[in-house]
This record gives sequence, structure tokens and C-alpha cells, in this order.
Amino acid sequence: MPSRPTLTVAFGNWIDWLVHERRASQHTVQAYERDMRDFLAFITGHIGKEPDLSDLENLRAADFRAYLAHRRQEGLTATSLRRVLSSIRSFFKRQERDGHLHNPYLKTLRTPKAGTKLPRPLSAVDTKKLLADAPNPQEANWVRHRDLAVLTLLYGCGLRIGEALSLNFNARPTGEFMTVIGKGNKERMVPVLPAVRDALTLYIKECPFSLKGAGPLFVGRRGKRLNARNIQLKMQALRRNLGLPETATPHALRHSFASHLLAGGGDLRSIQDLLGHASLSSTQRYTDLDTEKLLAVYDKAHPKA
Repeated sequence: MPSRPTLTVAFGNWIDWLVHERRASQHTVQAYERDMRDFLAFITGHIGKEPDLSDLENLRAADFRAYLAHRRQEGLTATSLRRVLSSIRSFFKRQERDGHLHNPYLKTLRTPKAGTKLPRPLSAVDTKKLLADAPNPQEANWVRHRDLAVLTLLYGCGLRIGEALSLNFNARPTGEFMTVIGKGNKERMVPVLPAVRDALTLYIKECPFSLKGAGPLFVGRRGKRLNARNIQLKMQALRRNLGLPETATPHALRHSFASHLLAGGGDLRSIQDLLGHASLSSTQRYTDLDTEKLLAVYDKAHPKA
């Protein structure tokens, strides 16, 4: 085995890999980093010293279970524990690929079972109200147009918020289709509605910063790439103003995109491609299909139906 780097170096390389090669969303990177730091803090107390890669290689299944039990006692749900375990596995898998450690015990752990919690779509009426937000005297006009352009892009094209905010100016949609780089650096083509292009054109026209080339399409008040938190806060304000449920989040717009397409007669395979899902089962969960709808789609599409 080649000489091991320090844990700090290995940790930094892992984060860089998540960001630049996996192209994980900012939210995912932050969650994975937080989970792994919490795990290392627990292991420090567990073994009585700050661990290095050799210590991590020597951990046994009981050590990992002790950490998961600790987090469960803190009140984490099964869903959160699944993510925590995914974060740890991601770090260890990357170190193994780089030849820095090999720990077979992590692979023997069972993933905590969690019930499927589906995002709830907005109704077509509520979505229309959301995207017709009135001017706010306490908000700069260009900021309002920017936020509405982002929300229109999420709903009109079914983008994840990270996909929308990672767009550069020279990759903005100007025609009937756009290329989206999603999870795992996978590309997909999605249609672009005129309403999406119009919202972007208005934002670009009103934006006080010079948007050009490989610079970000969506910028904050200082001209830097826009943070997802800004859009989340915008949705919170819209929920209050319009009386929308707490489930009205930026991600709910992507879910609404899929659900409204399905209700309008779209087929599962096409929706899968538009969402960038690797498997059809992901799309079935995402669109909250009930048995009746699923059978209706199959009856319409299957040659033997």
C-alpha cells in the first residue's frame, strides 16, 4: 500500500472529489462533510485519540454500530441515519480507491430502513400564483426578477436547484432546448418553454452586474454566484405571502414539474429522461404514483395491453 497522507489531506481530497468530479450539490457536500466530521469527533472519544487513516482502517463493525447508536440516541430518524452512513461510506470508498485504506467491516453494516417520504407537488393554481409574485418595495427589482427566473427554471425545466445555480452565463438557455449537467456529471437535454426564456431575459436585462462568458448566470448582491439559501428564503417569504403549505420548497417545484407532466398525459420514460433519473423506479417514487395511475400508463403504452 502506498504511503498514507494525513487524515486532513485525505479529507480535503475527498471534498474536492465530491465537488469537482461527482459534481454533488452544495447541500449534499455540506451534509456529507458535516456527517464525516461528526463521525471523526465520535471516533476521537471512542478510541481516546485523534484518529489517522490507519486507525480508521482498523475499526470494526461494532465501532460503526456504536456511532450509529449514538446518533440514534440523539434523535436522528432512520432517514437521517441512512444519509450519515452514506457519507461515511463515501469517504471510506474514496480512500480505498486511492489505496489509502481498506476496511471490510463497513460493508457488512445494514442500511437503516426508512419509509419513503415523497415530496408534495404544488397544485397548478398555486404554482401559477407563485410565479406571478407581486413587486415588493423592500426588495430590489432585479433581485425579484432573478428569484422568479430561478423558480421558473426549476418548474419549467424540472431542474434541481444546484443544477440551476451552477449554470454559467454562456450555458443559459436561449433556444428550445438546453443541456443540463446533473448528478454524476451526466448530461441530459430538456425543453425550454418560452416563459422560462422570457423570465431569464428580464432578469439579465435588470441585473446591475455584467454577466458574461463562463461567469455565473445567477448572482447575489455582490456579483458572486448565487447561494441556494437565497432561493430557499425567497420560497419561505412566498409561502407566508400566498398562504402556501410548508412543503412548498424549491425542490417541490421540480416535483410539480414531473407531477403536472404526468397528469397531462406524459409517459414515465420521458419524465425519467427529463428528470435525469438513472432508474425508472426513482421516477415512480418521485411522481408519487398510485396503482391506478401506474396501470393506466402501462395500459396506454405497453404493446400487450
